[in-house]
Parts: sequence; structure tokens; C-alpha cells
Amino acid sequence: MSHFNPWHDVQRGENAPEVVNAIIEIPKGSKGKYELDKESGLLKLDRVLFSAVHYPAAYGFIPQTYCDDKDPLDILVICSVDVVPMCLIEAKVIGVMQMIDQNEEDDKIIAVAANDISVNHFNDIADLPPHTLREMQRFFEDYKALENKEVSVERFMGREDAYRIIEDSVKLYNDTFGKGSESATKGQTAGVEL
Repeated sequence: MSHFNPWHDVQRGENAPEVVNAIIEIPKGSKGKYELDKESGLLKLDRVLFSAVHYPAAYGFIPQTYCDDKDPLDILVICSVDVVPMCLIEAKVIGVMQMIDQNEEDDKIIAVAANDISVNHFNDIADLPPHTLREMQRFFEDYKALENKEVSVERFMGREDAYRIIEDSVKLYNDTFGKGSESATKGQTAGVEL
């Protein structure tokens, strides 16, 4: 008997890659690093971060995407309210933070909550206050450094680059998990060129 898995059974969004569904694992301000347990579909506590750092935005993944690190594509969603873990958010994609983590590419899509009037006027990463991006960069560099891991934020790029990265992760998902499978085809829309 199959069970529901948020990664495979939630659609990535009818208007992807411009607006995607984001499944939040970690609320903004959290020191707990929660992540989806891929087998059970439950949320598990991976570890507790050092007290000096906490997540600068709601953090999660885009369902029905897949990356070279064997995980779904990561997403940071800026929102004016605290978002609870396993909440589904319609997220308007505005850019991407390109990161190298332990010599592996590790892209983080940056988005704003589409239904949050206080942030949904941002259309591109260039519209954000400069300190927002610095805070994101410092968080990832600092928390990895505290764990004696090497990470560097290479650059921030705009929404067109983010769209391309999302489309690549959709293609890799379909190639890996099979376009013909029920869970892989559920999230396909005419808007995503494969």
C-alpha cells in the first residue's frame, strides 16, 4: 500500500516556474534544522544549529524537483508571518542564491509568499533590501563554518536564472523518477517546457 509523500505527491504548481508550491520544513528564526524524511514523508529533526545562527526566511523545497545532491530543490520564502513546518505556500520566484557546499553546487531559490501583501510586490531579487541578501549569505556561510564545513555563496542571480534552474530540476526529476509514473505526471503543466 502506498503512502502520501509530500515530495512526490504534491504538485509543483500550475504556474511553475514563475510561481511554485513550496513545502516549508523550517520556519524563519528556527535553530532546529528539520527536513523531510524521504522514506516516510514525515518531518524529522536533523540537528540543532549553534545558537549564534537561525534561519533568515522560511526554508523548504519545491515538490517534484530533483538536484545533483539527491534532494529536491531548496527554496527560501520571504513572508511577513511565521510559517509552520509542512505548510504549503504559493511562492513567487524572484531569484536564486548559488552556493558551493562541500564542493557540490547547492542552489537555493529565493521567493516571496504570493499571498502576502507586504512582500508580494517584490518581482526580482534586485528589489529586495540589500541587507536581506547579506543576511541569507551570512547565515549559510556561518552555520556551515560552525560545523567545520566549507561553503561559499558564489552569487545571487535574478528570476530568469531561477526559472532555468527550476526547469532543470523538473527535467532531472522526470528523468530520474519517470515521466510516466502517476506522481511524476501529476505536477506537469503546459507552462513548464521539458
